[in-house]
Amino acid sequence: MQQISDQPATEQLSGLPAAAFQKADVAPDAVFYALPRFVNHIDDGAIAAVTAIYQALLPAGGDILDLMSSWVSHLPQAVEYRSVTGLGMNVQELEANPRLTVRMVQDLNANPALPFADSSFDGTGICVSVQYLQRPVEVFREVLRVLRPGAPFIVTFSNRCFPSKAVAIWQAMLGADLQRLVGAYMQAAGFVGLNARAAVPPSGDPLWAVIGQAPGR
Repeated sequence: MQQISDQPATEQLSGLPAAAFQKADVAPDAVFYALPRFVNHIDDGAIAAVTAIYQALLPAGGDILDLMSSWVSHLPQAVEYRSVTGLGMNVQELEANPRLTVRMVQDLNANPALPFADSSFDGTGICVSVQYLQRPVEVFREVLRVLRPGAPFIVTFSNRCFPSKAVAIWQAMLGADLQRLVGAYMQAAGFVGLNARAAVPPSGDPLWAVIGQAPGR
């Protein structure tokens, strides 16, 4: 992974129209995700990049929240965690994920409030799913609430998505602009120490990351 910026994003979300977070498919997300999809949405190189970030930043022995989870979490196999809570959209996918110790189904677009107590987790990841959030700042504020002081929030994404379910503003941007957008979500939610990284190979799926930190340490 190549670090491309240690500075917080300066973009704000004020002034964005409601249409920025609309989707082409307006049917409930629960309908779209009713059937499990046991596929990897990024290739092996991008998965390895995600795993490397998780290994570097998520504390061994900690309580980890895998948000918008599925049948794989891309956590390093050699690292043990006290707990890994997966919150996603399809119960069959979650049940097939061997790294999860807790499994919960919730549509964050319908209800962004996380069902966890304050300061419950030592780190949170969202992998290749942030593009589907219609209320991202609300969700990110909830992530901040459930993280312990100093805990990392890792958002990774590629250029892959289900176009009918990705929000309009996401599909109008690429690469570094998407990093700035996710950084703006994080800033608006109260995260500090924002860091952007990118792995863009000559071939294969690119991988971008934005990492924030819960304040307090």
